[in-house]
Amino acid sequence: MTPQDFSTVLPEVVLAVYAMAALMFGVYTTKDKVAPLISWATAGLFLALALWIGAGGEGERAAFGGMFIDDPFARFAKVTILVSAAAVLIMSQDYMIRRDLLRFEYPILLALSVVGMMMMVSAGDLMALYLGLELQSLALYVVAAIRRDSVKSTEAGLKYFVLGALSSGILLYGASLTYGYAGTTLFSGILSTLEHGAPLGLLFGLVFMLAGLAFKVSAAPFHMWTPDVYEGSPTPVTAFFATAPKVAAMALLARLSWDAFGAIPGDWSQVLAALAVISMFLGAIAAIGQRDIKRLMAYSSIAHMGYALVGLASGTAEGVQAMLIYMAIYVTMNVGTFAFILSMEKDGRPVTSIDSLNSFARKEPLKALAMLVLMFSLAGVPPMVGFFGKFYVLKAAVDANMTWLALAGAVASVIGAFYYLRIVFFMYFGKESDGMDSRMAPAQWAMLVAVAVIMVAGIVNLFGIEPAAAIAAEALVR
Repeated sequence: MTPQDFSTVLPEVVLAVYAMAALMFGVYTTKDKVAPLISWATAGLFLALALWIGAGGEGERAAFGGMFIDDPFARFAKVTILVSAAAVLIMSQDYMIRRDLLRFEYPILLALSVVGMMMMVSAGDLMALYLGLELQSLALYVVAAIRRDSVKSTEAGLKYFVLGALSSGILLYGASLTYGYAGTTLFSGILSTLEHGAPLGLLFGLVFMLAGLAFKVSAAPFHMWTPDVYEGSPTPVTAFFATAPKVAAMALLARLSWDAFGAIPGDWSQVLAALAVISMFLGAIAAIGQRDIKRLMAYSSIAHMGYALVGLASGTAEGVQAMLIYMAIYVTMNVGTFAFILSMEKDGRPVTSIDSLNSFARKEPLKALAMLVLMFSLAGVPPMVGFFGKFYVLKAAVDANMTWLALAGAVASVIGAFYYLRIVFFMYFGKESDGMDSRMAPAQWAMLVAVAVIMVAGIVNLFGIEPAAAIAAEALVR
């Protein structure tokens, strides 16, 4: 390892060393009593690293012979991952402490999973891709089952582990085929192989790897784990699942598609378009019958990943830019929504039934208004910022002569609006009931209000995100 290699991977090294040091500190001190301290320190480090990466890097650098790539695309994804992870960790502190769930291992596992995500978005080699993916996944399997006295949480962890192992096997099989036909694991080497034609075996390898990664982004028909894991995991863990890992997996999908198979966008865009259509419609239709808000958010996540895939399926730099903007907006909306869900309780016990929201606006008008803004934004109602996220990806599809895909997205969006607006209906026009209390910690209240304001004033924020996303997309699609 050269000094240049070390400086390129320094943010990942800092976070990994911190995670190991925090683990030793927790083990050799008072364990769970220091959990709040470790949580705040971890969130602070996430934000510091996001500032460091966002402000410090320029151009493109490669480390370890091209296995690790630091470019504007990776930096955009890393900043989004780190900020969303910090937000979830901060707003979930009160929930975890009051329910005696805050173990000192929890923030450490999240830190290790974030190291894996940062590795994923910078992967320039099939082995680096797999190492990052598994580091992320192994930590998430554990936090899904962190509520050990709950059958649902244990079941969620087990389902996630079994299906995650299956998806890893599919991904590895595709990587093996790709290596066999390309003779190299480097993305740049695979790309140069495709300049002389695409062997059938290499295309099979591509399809298998796309299927394995589709599992990680909850794209249908590889979504089967998502509703049960979202419902069974503790709500703060569900909030984490719905944010940072989605950005990492989508960025990795873009990295693999362009850096390794960028010579044949016509082949993989068809696969991604099919995944997008199935995800959008399954997520929109299946969510209609849900009565649990966490399961509803699971199907919402499946649909939103479909919209993000529309941008990627366009096979253009504009499509990659639209996907990055959409993911940044998506995680912001989810942070705010889960800040509200974390506050839902009745007699000190968490509730997740949508029926418990009946007449909520009469008791808590400000919170209901913030939630209304978030639901409108998730539904894509103008002028909320969620509308512009969908506009960007659908426009990218139209510009790439995939108007049929944009039309499918528009239809699915209209269907999906029903279950978001139903939540608003229950809050404002539902029958009088004593469905739930809403005990909101200061951090949760701050996140809810901040995100609601961003959704309304989103056009202003887009002017800041759009140029950064454009630079990131150009760095990938070169």
